[in-house]
Amino acid sequence: MDVENPGPATLAAYSVTTPQDVFALRRAGQSAAEALGMDRQDQVRIATALSELSRDRLGCEELTVSFGLPPGPDRVLAVVFAWTADAKGAPDLEPASRLVHRVRHEPGPARQRIVVEHPLPSGWADGPDARREIVDALRRHASPTFDEDLRAQTRDLITALDETRAQREEMRRLNDELEETNRGVLALYTELSKELEETNSGVVALHAELEEKSARLRETSEAKTRFWRNISHELRTPVNAVVALTRLLLAPGSAPLTDEQRRQLSLIDASGQSLLALVGDLLDVAKAEAGQLEINAAPADLRALLAQLGAVMRNTGGAGVDLLMPEPSVLPVAVTDEALLTRILRNLLSNALKFTENGEVRLDFRVDPPWMVFTVTDTGVGIPEDELPKVFEEFYQVRGPHQRVHRGTGLGLPYARTLTELLGGTLRLSSTPGAGTRVAVELPFTTAPLPPAPAPENIP
Repeated sequence: MDVENPGPATLAAYSVTTPQDVFALRRAGQSAAEALGMDRQDQVRIATALSELSRDRLGCEELTVSFGLPPGPDRVLAVVFAWTADAKGAPDLEPASRLVHRVRHEPGPARQRIVVEHPLPSGWADGPDARREIVDALRRHASPTFDEDLRAQTRDLITALDETRAQREEMRRLNDELEETNRGVLALYTELSKELEETNSGVVALHAELEEKSARLRETSEAKTRFWRNISHELRTPVNAVVALTRLLLAPGSAPLTDEQRRQLSLIDASGQSLLALVGDLLDVAKAEAGQLEINAAPADLRALLAQLGAVMRNTGGAGVDLLMPEPSVLPVAVTDEALLTRILRNLLSNALKFTENGEVRLDFRVDPPWMVFTVTDTGVGIPEDELPKVFEEFYQVRGPHQRVHRGTGLGLPYARTLTELLGGTLRLSSTPGAGTRVAVELPFTTAPLPPAPAPENIP
């Protein structure tokens, strides 16, 4: 195989004319791949591909083979076969294409080419010394004898067989490990399936039990609501009768009464009024829990509402307690349920006055769009910190000496919070024992003009 002077873009070029040149080209290709740091399999692939292509083109006029490292983004070893026109027909690229990265045929009017490209190893560093090493490797096998090439092919074959045997042993070992792993996975899957089945059975049983308990709780709640509603209706009739008869006896046109009789009837009237209010609260709580309490939102004059509420509540406080109400000038007309708002504030003021012996109970108002806030502050006994989470439980009352003087049902705060939430607001409470309690009611605020008063009727 004659070595030609390579051009600036090639490492070495050869003239291939005899079968011995084919053997030399095979060895040169393998040596170049080894110098580039390719693994043993890539070395054999390149050598075999070059051998197949040179045998296919052997006999073509002016057949040359050149090795190069072309510039560009793709780092590849390029081997180019070139020849002049011949009578062999198109080259057979199929065997070589199975061995190397890319093979292409480039026909031309004067000379034809086959370009073979294979990627360089990522660790190979280009440079003068590295290229010189590849050129030396290519020249080393330029003119081997037939016996040398045959021995080299035999060594390559033995090496390939050893590698194949080692790979087969490694494959057998990996298969054994995979089978053992599969057996472990199958055993684990079986165990997990049994545990999951047992867990599912427990979850189904627990779900059924929860369903049953939920049904019982719903039935109990409905029964409690029915009881409150029925008993409230049953109590309201006799209480109304007691209050009506008491007022009838106290009316100016009734038979004269002694001072003691009038005092006792006044006590009966006050107790009847309290009992009637309590019955109304119980009925409203029952309706709220059953979702039957209707909200009738309409423009409400807060000045008139709070003026009337203040006049009523001032008579319920102690002699040493002042009830301070907001300035009428800051009170707007708001769209809300006037009756429910009155009940909320009445309960909060009643609680504050009940548990304040000296000082003041203050009702403040402010607008913080889109909310309006009513704040009731007192200087009373306050609530211990550990009792605060319980004061919104129905019928719960804070323990203390004040209970002997002021008895109640424990419905005021729960009832006020229920009505506040029905109106779309929130109720917050804070308290310090001995310093008083503060309750803030935050409700949606929408201002509106009052509806015009009805025109007086003409009386003939």
